[in-house]
Amino acid sequence: MRVFILVWFGQLVSLLGSGITRFSLGIWVYQETGSVTQFSLISLFAMLPSILLSPLAGVFVDRWDRRWTMIFSDSGAGLSTLTMGLLILAGRFEVWHIYLAVAVSSTFNAFQLPAYAATTTLLVPKQHLGRASGMVQTAEATSHLLSPILAGVLVVTIQIQGVILIDFLTFVFAAIALLLARFPKPKITVEAQVGKGLLLHEAIYGWTYISTRPGLLGLLMFFATSNFLIGVVSVLFTPLVLSFTSATVLGTMFSLSGIGMLLGSLVMSAWGGIKHRIHSVLGFTLLNGLCILLGGLQPSVPVFFVAAFIYFFGVAVINSSDRAIWQSKVPLAVQGRVFAMRTMLAWASVPLAYLMAGPLADRVFEPLLAVGGPLAGSIGRIIGVGKGYGIALLFVAIGILTILMVVGGYLYLPLRLLENQLPDAIINEASPTEENER
Repeated sequence: MRVFILVWFGQLVSLLGSGITRFSLGIWVYQETGSVTQFSLISLFAMLPSILLSPLAGVFVDRWDRRWTMIFSDSGAGLSTLTMGLLILAGRFEVWHIYLAVAVSSTFNAFQLPAYAATTTLLVPKQHLGRASGMVQTAEATSHLLSPILAGVLVVTIQIQGVILIDFLTFVFAAIALLLARFPKPKITVEAQVGKGLLLHEAIYGWTYISTRPGLLGLLMFFATSNFLIGVVSVLFTPLVLSFTSATVLGTMFSLSGIGMLLGSLVMSAWGGIKHRIHSVLGFTLLNGLCILLGGLQPSVPVFFVAAFIYFFGVAVINSSDRAIWQSKVPLAVQGRVFAMRTMLAWASVPLAYLMAGPLADRVFEPLLAVGGPLAGSIGRIIGVGKGYGIALLFVAIGILTILMVVGGYLYLPLRLLENQLPDAIINEASPTEENER
């Protein structure tokens, strides 16, 4: 655990720096262009390369040394950030440079994320995987909470080039932490040779492993569906809240949601979760569906505050539990390929959600509950009529779909009994005294 904590702390610092830069670049693009479309493209470029390249990246994660893979990824992302800083100093910085730099960083993240997940399994004893997943989630929650606050201060005081320099230094810090860490050397196992061969065959093996295990496949499909619904909610949450209150209250709400996520992560770090983690996944997803449903039925500031806090507390528990399930059920030798395929398929639905959310709200649901709209005299009597209430109705629909998804997941026995039916992989299969110097 000591080695893991060293690696984790380096990644925490790097994640915080990246969060500050991402938020600052968003502010810069919106101030420079005034375009919501150009602003939203940052999120798209930050996600697509990582999703598309994940299967191939997973092959190399299994082939290469995990520590040097993470160093390579952090260094590549850091150089991409440094290039942006140099362009700003040279006075040649343009918006398309941000898209390119963010896409390059996303490419390196395709290697870093599965390598980090597999490294956790390598370093952490099986009984502490839940706590380790909570710590990883704590780092993400800390970035979610502190990045907007620090970015707002730093952009004013040291400007965008200073922020980018800090981000580059955080990548250097993470790389140094990895260089100081001493990883155990994984033993040669039968699983390490499975699926080996052509690059394409190895990339496909991640899907073969998942698809031949109904419980894992069910869990993957559950998250792919959930991520689509969450993607719609995340895009429309800001317009929904701003329809009923001010931007200041919205900022406070984001901070409160970050606190909820951080608290949930800390609970998981200290506790590790219940024995059957799938129950945490299903139970808190059900709770989150109820939060979305409540926010749509009673769109008001107090309800938003309570729902946002509970929702993000649940997100921390769900993500930590899901991560620990995969780490305990997938052999270490193939985790790079399996985790990469899992990342691609689970998150592939999110860009679709981003594309559909706006038209669904503007062209379908908002007109339904406009003054004199088709549903103004029926559902409008319950929810309300006017600007923002159509989005609230869409939240009601998503909340109901989330609840139905959880019921379906619970009734699907391979998913509900996943941890009983699928035996744990051998977790502590590394020699604690040998350093991996490959």
